Amino acid sequence: MDQRYDFLRAELPVRIEDLVDSSGMRPPHPSRTPDASLRIGWVCSPPGPGSGGHTTLFRMVEEAEQRGHECTLLLYDRNSDDVARHEPVIRRYWPNIRAGIRSATGAIGGMHALVASSWGTAHVVARRAPSAVNCFYFIQDYEPYFYPRGALYALAEDTYRFGFTNIALGEMVASRLQSELGITADATVPFGCDTSTYKLLRRDSAPRAGIVYYAKRSVDRRGYLLAKLALEIFHLQHPDQEIHIFGDTVSDWNIPVTNHGSLRPSELNALYNRTIASVALSFTNISLVAEELMAAGNVPVMNDHPFPRADLSTTAAIWVPATPAGIAHGLSEAVSAADIEGRARHLAESVRRTWRLPSVLVSQEIERICRTPANEFALPPTAEAAP
Repeated sequence: MDQRYDFLRAELPVRIEDLVDSSGMRPPHPSRTPDASLRIGWVCSPPGPGSGGHTTLFRMVEEAEQRGHECTLLLYDRNSDDVARHEPVIRRYWPNIRAGIRSATGAIGGMHALVASSWGTAHVVARRAPSAVNCFYFIQDYEPYFYPRGALYALAEDTYRFGFTNIALGEMVASRLQSELGITADATVPFGCDTSTYKLLRRDSAPRAGIVYYAKRSVDRRGYLLAKLALEIFHLQHPDQEIHIFGDTVSDWNIPVTNHGSLRPSELNALYNRTIASVALSFTNISLVAEELMAAGNVPVMNDHPFPRADLSTTAAIWVPATPAGIAHGLSEAVSAADIEGRARHLAESVRRTWRLPSVLVSQEIERICRTPANEFALPPTAEAAP
């Protein structure tokens, strides 16, 4: 990256030369196909083990493959055109997808559809996609909110004006597009939950005990500092309750914690099943962790705000003010409840949805756009021009 932009290096997910201004974009001329099988390119950043956003995207890829479409993962690495080193991670942690893997910075023609999966990759698609390709944007969060209002906020926000077919994951995203920009999502698909992995396990004689927390220091929208301060208060009130940390390993806390590091989904489910409650904060779109916890009978303590409530409006969770004391009080309420096991069963029974419906809806929207005759998208004639 040009040294003039070193101050952006840590946060800008796209090369300067791949940034696009919506006001200067040419109208696309997408082609339509009657073919049963589509060639779909899914553009994403290289994933790390356990990435929730990639896991959700790859569920969409898997469904498209099951419907007979030929899928390719087009990895956009800001620092390198060689993405071969990322393939072993994908094959190990997401073994169900068969998609080919190549760089998004190479030739990306020959596709019926390209699907951007983040604001950075939306710029890449806008810059590099052939004009005849149908462009989609699978929007998992309202990403301008990841930043203070400034350059990065504006660059993320502008991607929603690119003219792609916008597919919103959940009502929070759809409502933000409408209220912030006056843009109606072309399709809105609901959240799901991996209930094949996250579920109640057969209980032994040991009762549930302790608290679990997914720590992500670098992702402020997940409220790391608030959670840390809250758990310190909670420990003073309930020193007998073990505090389990997974995700980032923490070493600078003033209270005892048990670090688990990165865990596989089955290991997470086992941890959720033996603990009582959790801190599950989100200041933008809802975290996948919240409903996965519920499916395992663990009570999520969540910040009470319209954004997370938009896609998980449940009385089974404990909704609290986003303050250290408020979060600590919610955890205290959870561990002090009279019938912890009964509530765990109720929590698990309240989770009914899976990822099947949203993944089918995403594929159907791609199929609809790619197969619709182009003349069906033409505006009707005006009264003056009508015969």
